[in-house]
Amino acid sequence: MIIIFALFQMPVFRLYRSLSAVLLFVGASLTSCTSSGGDYTPKPKGYNRIDLPPHSYQQLPSGRPYTFEYSQHARILRDSSYLAQPNWINIYYPKLGANVQITYTNVQQNPKLYNKMMEDARKLTSKHQIKASAIDESIMQTPSGMKVAVFELAGDVPSQFQFYTTDSTKHFFRGALYFPIATANDSLAPIIDYVKKDIVQMLNTLKYQ
Repeated sequence: MIIIFALFQMPVFRLYRSLSAVLLFVGASLTSCTSSGGDYTPKPKGYNRIDLPPHSYQQLPSGRPYTFEYSQHARILRDSSYLAQPNWINIYYPKLGANVQITYTNVQQNPKLYNKMMEDARKLTSKHQIKASAIDESIMQTPSGMKVAVFELAGDVPSQFQFYTTDSTKHFFRGALYFPIATANDSLAPIIDYVKKDIVQMLNTLKYQ
């Protein structure tokens, strides 16, 4: 109403120019709203690009009851948790934020201890069932004839790949891949596949001292 009143107070030629400007503004606004509202499409969620280095390996330093090859892009760290035993280590990838926890127990030809280790390995995998959409279990055989139980977990779980191998009399060797960050596994998929290849190399070269 204020605009219309002001327009009627103007001379005719100024009224014509002002009225034309108002109509042009209103028309442009309507056109803009119509075109932008009908064609809007939400963009798919994107993830940061991950540049992965080529696979290359080095020998684990001596001094433990086992040896294997591990990635040159990883560091060996002592497990500092309060439950850690002397030969428990972490294979840590500083640039990828990935960590492979390795535990080793000498079951000393003790059936009770062996059964406990088997039960613990199963429990540590099954505790992820709440968040896991699937758990795929398989048996891998290394070139030396060693059999490894492998568990691949799908879904947004903190550990996506777990395994253990044992000779049932002395050695019980277990590992699990973890990421200390809360990120959807879809975005971590390239890193998970990358580290899985390193784990397979580790298992294929695993030897007991």
